[in-house]
Amino acid sequence: MSQAKSKSKPKKKVQDKATNKMQHKGIAIILLVLLILSAIILRMSIFKPYPVEGQKQKLSISNGETYTGFIDQLAEEDKVSFPIILKLYRKIFIHDTMKAGVYEVTQGMNMRQVLEMVSDIENAQMSRLLVIEGTTAKQLVQALKKDPLVEKSVVNLPSAEMLKALNIPYDHPEGLFAPDTYFFDKGATDKQILTDLYQRQMKILDEAWEKRAPNLPYKDKYQALIMASIIEKETSVDSELRQVSGVFYRRLKLGMRLQTDPTVIYGMGDKYQGKISKQDLRTPTAYNTYTINGLPPTPIALPSKKAIEATLHPDDSENIYFVATGNGGHKFTSNLPDHNRAVQEYIEVMRAKN
Repeated sequence: MSQAKSKSKPKKKVQDKATNKMQHKGIAIILLVLLILSAIILRMSIFKPYPVEGQKQKLSISNGETYTGFIDQLAEEDKVSFPIILKLYRKIFIHDTMKAGVYEVTQGMNMRQVLEMVSDIENAQMSRLLVIEGTTAKQLVQALKKDPLVEKSVVNLPSAEMLKALNIPYDHPEGLFAPDTYFFDKGATDKQILTDLYQRQMKILDEAWEKRAPNLPYKDKYQALIMASIIEKETSVDSELRQVSGVFYRRLKLGMRLQTDPTVIYGMGDKYQGKISKQDLRTPTAYNTYTINGLPPTPIALPSKKAIEATLHPDDSENIYFVATGNGGHKFTSNLPDHNRAVQEYIEVMRAKN
């Protein structure tokens, strides 16, 4: 029995060696497969060529845009696979935020290179300036102050001095600059940019004024610009612009006060904290159209081309009232009882939502 056992030991050692060899071979195969998969994943994510139409393409990054949102957008458009890998790479290797500007992506650049490029403002080729309809001149000036690609020469001056330096023949900057999305060469001056925006707004205003409807209650195009800014702030629904214009046109014709909240808010300035009270409506300012007759002294925002054109072509209804519906848009009425009912309907809608 002991001899039989002693003969089986070498055989067991051979089997163990064979098993170990198979295990090592299996581990090697697994590692090779993992290596190949990793290479494929990296090629489809970090090292995937950024999709470029032609030899070069502009890539615009907006203020506040994040890497997460940028990568998610690329994934939604099927321009990159495994977005989680890109996010992980960014977290480990890129320790800065995306910088607003316009960058040039060339054929052959991969995702890693693009992600790193947009973290450094020095790589930007152009500045992208978004001037939103209904924002104020003050907000426009602040955006230019913060833009590192813009050379500063006038934006730090008081408003009156800034306008003088720009050769603009008005005393107040509000409403004078056309809202839109603009692209400027790196190193453009704030003076060049503001002059361009002013000239565009004046061209829009001049052309609309020449084609205006007859018998409007505006003595000059500046008064039309004031009204356009109010209309811009009252509705974000394009189809309502001429209706709102018609309401204010008829109020002016009838000698009614405009009684529009956006003018009250503008007149409150920094005192406005998101809500206006009955006391605010009763407190006189140069812009409070609940206490003054006619138009305020200046525009209250930067009106769009659509708002300017609507101002000079009001609808031909008999409506002199409007109120929000609570579900988007407004309800327009021609008499006080109908208006009061519309107000009550709005209150009920808002109560139901709360």
